[in-house]
Amino acid sequence: MYLRHDPIYASRRSPVLADNVVSTSQPLASQAGLSILARGGNAVDAAIATAAALTVVEPTGNGLGSDAFAILWDGQELHGLNASGAAPAGWTPERFAGRDKMPFRGWDSVTVPGAISAWAALSERFGRLDFATLLEPAIRYADEGFIVSPVIGSLWAKGAEALSEQPGFAEAFMPGGRAPRPGERFSNPAQANSLRAIAETKGKAFYEGALAERIAAFADRHGAALSADDLAAHAPEWCGTIDTAFDGAALHEIPPNGQGIAALMALGILEHTGIRDYAPDDVAAVHLQIEAIKLAFRDLDAYVADRAYMTGITPEDLLSPSYLKARAAEIDTARARHHEAGAPKNGGTVYLSVADSDGMMVSFIQSNYAGFGSGVVVPGTGISLQNRGAGFTLKEGHPNRVAPGKRPFHTIIPGFLMRDGAPVMSFGVMGGPMQAQGHVQMVLRTQLWGQDVQTAADAPRWRFVKGLKVACETAVAPATLQALSDMGHEIEVEAPDAAFGFGGAQLVHRLPGGGYAAGSDPRKDGQATGF
Repeated sequence: MYLRHDPIYASRRSPVLADNVVSTSQPLASQAGLSILARGGNAVDAAIATAAALTVVEPTGNGLGSDAFAILWDGQELHGLNASGAAPAGWTPERFAGRDKMPFRGWDSVTVPGAISAWAALSERFGRLDFATLLEPAIRYADEGFIVSPVIGSLWAKGAEALSEQPGFAEAFMPGGRAPRPGERFSNPAQANSLRAIAETKGKAFYEGALAERIAAFADRHGAALSADDLAAHAPEWCGTIDTAFDGAALHEIPPNGQGIAALMALGILEHTGIRDYAPDDVAAVHLQIEAIKLAFRDLDAYVADRAYMTGITPEDLLSPSYLKARAAEIDTARARHHEAGAPKNGGTVYLSVADSDGMMVSFIQSNYAGFGSGVVVPGTGISLQNRGAGFTLKEGHPNRVAPGKRPFHTIIPGFLMRDGAPVMSFGVMGGPMQAQGHVQMVLRTQLWGQDVQTAADAPRWRFVKGLKVACETAVAPATLQALSDMGHEIEVEAPDAAFGFGGAQLVHRLPGGGYAAGSDPRKDGQATGF
């Protein structure tokens, strides 16, 4: 079932089949992870090495100032890690008075970065090799340089055009006054030095030591609120997972403050529809998925925030089977509809997946949010800072309203599938609001329709935008586009690489007889590899 390959889509890749696999959005990062596995490291060690390498070789999507989340199977149990950072203590609603929305770039979009804390926490609890060893490939790429790949080079140029005036950006990422072009070599000695400090202190330098002091000093110089105390107060949370079932498979996501709950809600809604009666690319199947996502996203926008602040409507309320069944009843199988938030209770990103021969599987995602994040780079460190603060709202009374020490709503989500208490698939789909939608599409393609992981990654995607608007890739059949339009969907056709609106998928599926099938997305410079 899980190796069936339907060669009906544009890519002709086959899944990588091996006992140890690494699937990422960048070949050099994949090699970094595989080298750690070859040295006797486990899947967690390889995931950390890969994540660190990605901050160097794919700076357009992540950096040392990113946030991160992970779901991992340790061979016996599933674990969830939330390493997103909180708002600075100075971020009261009054600080942003007079604005219609949160700043999208610059210092006032920077919350405490959590990715480094994720690496350290994962290594301490599950790692096999010394932490410093894991960062060696990243340090080498930063010191000696790497050749910029085509997709990343294109995104780099766009980022430089938009962010050249942000503090520290040009100095770090525009050598000679421009972005490096595909095929050119880029090195970042300042980032190499920061990685060494992180390696030597197991991440403490970033939150309490020399790097923390430089971050805080640069923030103070620009009148930003982020302080040394904010950095020192950060700690990642072993938060567990939340899940919902579809045909015996359980999709696990990180609890809010992320959007993973929307994927669970949509899948739970589809459980109560006739989607099993259709093939994967049938118009009726696509329509049902779009309507389920629309319902889930309306509730996501209305109710989801830092879990500690969801006091009126809880994640449990949103995932109630009776509520999801009632939401499914709101779908018109023949027409697209506008949907409102329900009443469940009265009242730029990189993703990687790694699995090893001992059975450990890791689903890991880290991100700057927008390409290069805030655009702010701390001089002399190579530390580019995310813009996750843009995920807050300024709407009074909303659970996601900005507040000191509060985590913002997050788009990045790792996914993990279980069946009968055993691990099935570690996977993720990058791309802002595409991520929850992509999770639903990947689960259905691999579990309901039996497509192998590479076929599922290759398949053309759609993305709910807002209202009745739905974006579809150019590879979607013209007859399907017309039929969806006839049903009332307002179809926008986009190229697959249009601002990465359809994301990039990486999937690792456990095989019944042992070993794994790994797939990577042709929309990016992705590569799955193994041995």
